[in-house]
Amino acid sequence: MANGDDGTVRTIDAKSFMTLSTLTAGDDADNVRYDAAAGRVIVGYGAGALGFIDVKAHKITGTVKLSAHPESFQLEKSRPRIYVNVPNANHVAVVDSSKQTLITTWPVGQYRANFPMALDEAHHRLFVGTRSPAKLVIFDTESGKEITAVNISGDTDDVFFDQDNKRIYVSAGQGNIDVINQMDADHYQPAAKIPTASGARTSLFVADLHRVFLAVPHRGAQQAAIRVYEVQ
Repeated sequence: MANGDDGTVRTIDAKSFMTLSTLTAGDDADNVRYDAAAGRVIVGYGAGALGFIDVKAHKITGTVKLSAHPESFQLEKSRPRIYVNVPNANHVAVVDSSKQTLITTWPVGQYRANFPMALDEAHHRLFVGTRSPAKLVIFDTESGKEITAVNISGDTDDVFFDQDNKRIYVSAGQGNIDVINQMDADHYQPAAKIPTASGARTSLFVADLHRVFLAVPHRGAQQAAIRVYEVQ
């Protein structure tokens, strides 16, 4: 668990809820991913860095410097690659997770505020949500080139790829979950806009449960809640 206020990353036992370790990564510790194959946790933080944490030794073993603060990032399973959204640098950074070095960067061009990201590793496609304009931009992970872009709801913060159903779910603060069908690797079709609540942009798709969990913030008469959506 990352804490943006004090810059720590905490390991918590899922049964007892006891804190097993607390490490200081750096200011504004943000997104966290677990690399099961390597047995480590990766955290984005600060003015621009990824930190690599050995979960058994409970220590930071390496860092990769980036041009600005990292937002969502995704790990490939078949090779040591990490794709990182770096919105203030207006690009996606590609990192070699084995060597812990920056490989290259892919400009996102006319699109701004590239915060959420999802990966279709089988088809070498990276899905990047942007807020200005509100788009889902699809990149080829082999070339770094843009394939296409699809209109989405405004103020997106999370994107998930449903491998089984060939769908993309986009949660947006404008008050929708957008559902986009993957026709093939190069073609995508908006399928639905599911009304949610104002500011409800943080979500989690759990493929094994076939559910999307959406965090609804308290705003005026709108009560804070976790909404659960069944994926059919």
